[in-house]
Amino acid sequence: SRNYCVTTQFAFQENEIKLLTAEIERLKNFGCLGVSPSLEGLRDENVKLKYRLNFLKKSLQEERSKSTKSMININSCLQEIFGAAIQAAFPDLENPPLVVTPSQQPKFGDYQCNSAMGISQILLKTREQKVIPREIAEKITKNIPANECIEKVEIAGPGFINVHLRKDFVSKQLSSLLINGVQPPAIGKRKKVVVDFSSPNIAKEMHVGHLRSTIIGESMCRLFEFAGYDVLRLNHLGDWGTQFGMLIAHLQDRFPDYLTVSPPIGDLQAFYKESKRRFDTEEEFKKRAYQCVVLLQSKNPDFIKAWNLICDVSRREFQKIYNCLDITIIERGESFYHEMMKDIVKEFEDKGFVQVDDGRKVVFVPGFPVPLTIMKSDGGYTYDTSDLAALKHRLCEEKGDILIYVVDSGQSVHLQTVFAAGQMIGWYDPKVTRVAHAAFGVVLGEDKKKFKTRSGDTVRLIDLLEEGLKRAMDKLKDKERDKVLTPEELKAAQTSVAFGCIKYADLSHNRLNDYVFSFDKMLDDRGNTAAYLLYAFTRIRAIARLANIDEEMLRKAAREEVLVLDHEKEWKLGKCILRFPEILQKILEDLLLHTLCDYLYELATTFTEFYDSCYCVEKDRQTGQIVKVNMWRLLLCEATATVMAKGFDILGIKPVQRM
Repeated sequence: SRNYCVTTQFAFQENEIKLLTAEIERLKNFGCLGVSPSLEGLRDENVKLKYRLNFLKKSLQEERSKSTKSMININSCLQEIFGAAIQAAFPDLENPPLVVTPSQQPKFGDYQCNSAMGISQILLKTREQKVIPREIAEKITKNIPANECIEKVEIAGPGFINVHLRKDFVSKQLSSLLINGVQPPAIGKRKKVVVDFSSPNIAKEMHVGHLRSTIIGESMCRLFEFAGYDVLRLNHLGDWGTQFGMLIAHLQDRFPDYLTVSPPIGDLQAFYKESKRRFDTEEEFKKRAYQCVVLLQSKNPDFIKAWNLICDVSRREFQKIYNCLDITIIERGESFYHEMMKDIVKEFEDKGFVQVDDGRKVVFVPGFPVPLTIMKSDGGYTYDTSDLAALKHRLCEEKGDILIYVVDSGQSVHLQTVFAAGQMIGWYDPKVTRVAHAAFGVVLGEDKKKFKTRSGDTVRLIDLLEEGLKRAMDKLKDKERDKVLTPEELKAAQTSVAFGCIKYADLSHNRLNDYVFSFDKMLDDRGNTAAYLLYAFTRIRAIARLANIDEEMLRKAAREEVLVLDHEKEWKLGKCILRFPEILQKILEDLLLHTLCDYLYELATTFTEFYDSCYCVEKDRQTGQIVKVNMWRLLLCEATATVMAKGFDILGIKPVQRM
């Protein structure tokens, strides 16, 4: 899904193609195609011209085929340019290293191409040619094709190529952003993404352990949807299994008229604990529970109704959480795959992968020490069977191109075994279909142990969210926001801060690590927190409003004004804004959302530097009257806010206009 910024000036590029074609013909006539060793230099020149010609033709075709509204990924654009330069400079080199990164310091330009050192190593190892990296860098720079984004390049140190962007190019991209809004880069063929996340168990309340899967999964779905993928959001509920036998038996005892009168099960967690205690202590009840499982699995209508009643109570409780956190998800629990499990066992048997171990049917997957149990000795199925059935359905029925399982790290070996079994039996080719486990660590309390209540119980998620609302309101009142906001605005700010801070605290940490849950830290309006970013966003949005510049005036200015980027802080902010597409591209590849949080924090702090150094609105010091509005700077404010708003949307955070 690369963007090719090098070909936006169609007329210029077409003229370049004509000139290059003519030059190749001239060299042909001169005899360089061939015959004499003395013409070797001309032959090399012809090869380079052909590479440049092919590059221009390909990129021009790509450019025309994609939407002109798409945001340009400058890093990918530069990779394309330097890839062509390296190919022209070293046409016989297979898969040369291509390393382009943003520069860390302004004195090293805006981006750096650091490929020369790697190419030097390859030439030494494969051809025993000792070429110093600086010479390689010089050769690369001489072969950079015509483009509209690079102002100049400089070779520094042992062979770093420092790239300086053209200001008019950056200005034009910012104008495009303001006119068209934040648009995703072109992704080529639209692929289907299946995301498995949240996945609580029926008859058990959602607890803090479900928080990470739910928040991370939702945000991943939003990102892939924004990028133009077809996303299927699945909630793999634990809604089938032996535990339903004891729940149904207990339901029959407690509410014998459940078939005609809806049972008032208020606290399903307590109901589950009661049935579990009876299952563990009453032998007669245990036997009846097993009979209930058999009748449920044979689809007895009365038992199906009992099962549905229990599931409905849980669904209502889950939905309260999903409403608070603005989660959209389709229920597709283990029961959905129950009818498919028999065929899964038969398929593995038919292909000779099943072994019998003490009455169980197991499948050993090469490279994994623990086999998958696909049928128990009593003929029942297991989680392994349902996970295999789910995998096959998502691959073969849903036709998923990308499958993402947002499940805790503790399930890593199990899921990798299931994925490998799917490959082994031929359901998918990992070179064609991406199946990924987006693992995450646990939530810790401030004592660095698993987050629990004082009594040692698991923290209920609904209690956590209600505590967040209370703390957010306390914080707003401490800041005396209740004196300047209307009741409606105060309520909106409370919800935005409470749920935004809980989400951001999770997403701003590398999901692979455990993280400490602390309301005090997440509600702090200093540092990399949602509270700080939400406040920064409302300040940025207020700048134009306080200058009496409305949205229509900004839209008109975006079409007519040239964004001047002469001040170093204007230039720094403009480049930072345009890094948004490359940040998203990186996350689409590695599924690490904290990169987006880090970027939004960098954008907010870069904006603060700009705002402190560059007057957007100039006022008379005595009267406070506005004497001058620097519209191009207000447009930079608007571009910053637009990108921040899209970043918040991907993270599932709702900003407010007034805080």
